[in-house]
Amino acid sequence: MQMFSTFDGKDLDKVVDCFKARLIKKNEILVSEGEISKEFYFINSGCIRTYFITKQGHEKTRYLMIEPSIGTALTSFISQKPSFEFIDALEKTELLVINRKDFYRLVDEIPQWKNFYLKIMEMAYSFQNRKIESLVTLSAKERYNQLIKENPKVVQRLSNKIIASYLDIKQETLSRLKSK
Repeated sequence: MQMFSTFDGKDLDKVVDCFKARLIKKNEILVSEGEISKEFYFINSGCIRTYFITKQGHEKTRYLMIEPSIGTALTSFISQKPSFEFIDALEKTELLVINRKDFYRLVDEIPQWKNFYLKIMEMAYSFQNRKIESLVTLSAKERYNQLIKENPKVVQRLSNKIIASYLDIKQETLSRLKSK
């Protein structure tokens, strides 16, 4: 949190009091399609992801959160409508969790938390735009090379199935790209 905004001692204590530590097992689902997202996550260690399942039954990974990172099923978290996506743990993961009620109470009470929230929204918007741009304008090889450059931990730690789903390519294509 401190990387996004600076909190004074009293406000930081208020923020920290709202979080609960949680240990998540690999493959544990935090949010399922159709559920309402009621929590926001700070990843201390490990990795979680948000993904959709297409009508054909294929997983499409939207976002990967490797420590230190933040996230949730943001659209559902904001709107309090059922999520179209899942969130699951790709590894044993240590989280700090804040519920929605406390999250927005802090937005109202602490100006630095409001700034933090604004930065989250800006980051989410920018990330989604970059992802759409890369899917539309870059080849599979270029998307893979971009991922290696920008986030090599993903390629080192996650399975080909997850990486291919994130890059929106077939596993066979990813295997060919890796072998070159």
